[in-house]
Amino acid sequence: MTTSPTEAGRSVLREPAFVRLWLGTTASGLATWALPFVLGFGVLTRELSAAGLGVVLAARTVGFLLAVPVSGVLADRHSRRRVVLWAGLAAAAGTPVLAFGLGRSVPLMAAAALVVGAGQGACRPAFQALVAEIVDPGRRQTANATMALSVRVITLTAPALTALLATALSTSALLVGTGLVWLCAALVPPAGRHTVDTARVSFVREFADGVREARRHPWFLAGLCALTAVIATGYSATGVVLPLVSRDSFGTEAVLAAAMTAYTVGGLLGALVVTRSRPRAPGWTALAALACYGFAPLALLFPVHWALVVAAYVVAGLGIELFNVPWFTATQREVAPDKLARVSSLDFLLSYGLAPVGLALIAPAVDVFGVTAVLGACAAVCFAVPVAMMFVPTTRDFGRATVRT
Repeated sequence: MTTSPTEAGRSVLREPAFVRLWLGTTASGLATWALPFVLGFGVLTRELSAAGLGVVLAARTVGFLLAVPVSGVLADRHSRRRVVLWAGLAAAAGTPVLAFGLGRSVPLMAAAALVVGAGQGACRPAFQALVAEIVDPGRRQTANATMALSVRVITLTAPALTALLATALSTSALLVGTGLVWLCAALVPPAGRHTVDTARVSFVREFADGVREARRHPWFLAGLCALTAVIATGYSATGVVLPLVSRDSFGTEAVLAAAMTAYTVGGLLGALVVTRSRPRAPGWTALAALACYGFAPLALLFPVHWALVVAAYVVAGLGIELFNVPWFTATQREVAPDKLARVSSLDFLLSYGLAPVGLALIAPAVDVFGVTAVLGACAAVCFAVPVAMMFVPTTRDFGRATVRT
């Protein structure tokens, strides 16, 4: 598909199909973000224990990880719009059960959270593939950046809005509200142009075809390796250690709040930059930006002024978004359209799937090796792995060459 100068200059937000897709992805992002935050209010009101919260959120993660590879196959086998519909409806159906179980039964809440997590995971590859169907190639980076902007704005503004709503509504009512948001995510997105293949082979074979397609793109494997390393180490380490540093080194939780807000602001700035930025070596630029996440654990490693910690988190958020948007855009451009959802599911499965593993291992590692050693190792991984991946063929441009498998 080619893009005319007129099409390239037209804002994607003037296209009704993209606006519907943007609304749907924004709604799914809001509902995904809101669930742990709202459940946190349940802990504050003593309707849910801290241990119960951990069980429910773990169940949601399990549902996500189980659904992602399945939905990748289904979204390539069937209409991506239909997969989004059923995924959103599943999540919407699970949230009232969560609300009913609050204060009554943690196992019931965990079962409902499993369903909600499955809906969340199932929609991700389908949404990624829908962007490639609806938006022409010349505007996909802008489209991906626009959706990233909405996610960052939600993360920045929604806590205050939710806290305000909590003064008038119960935790159960807020949970039901997230179900209504999932309904929006299910019903609003438009249909794409994906041609459904009537031929059927086994699920395992179809998933293996997606793995083979991913292996054809060295830049994809290199980027996935770098992203997974950063999330499993730097993201996990700062998530565990930042509250400790905020409390023990600065004597206040304000540094924790400021750093997390700074990370979101950095992501917002990164999404704004990447709407227009077209560097000569987009892959190397994206990997270098990803390596900047290493400044977050590095700032926690030394006794620096709190402002430097906040600045490091701005840089980390900026770098993540400067990587994510070109990465998604390249995947939509380079991967075979009939295998796009399966390849995208590998991205979400590994990069996001290993984050809970990293979080679970960081605390014991701190106990055994100490905070200094863990933060130093994580910073080194964040800096070194993305830079090392630049030496993989085709990473300079994130594509334009494939290998046979």
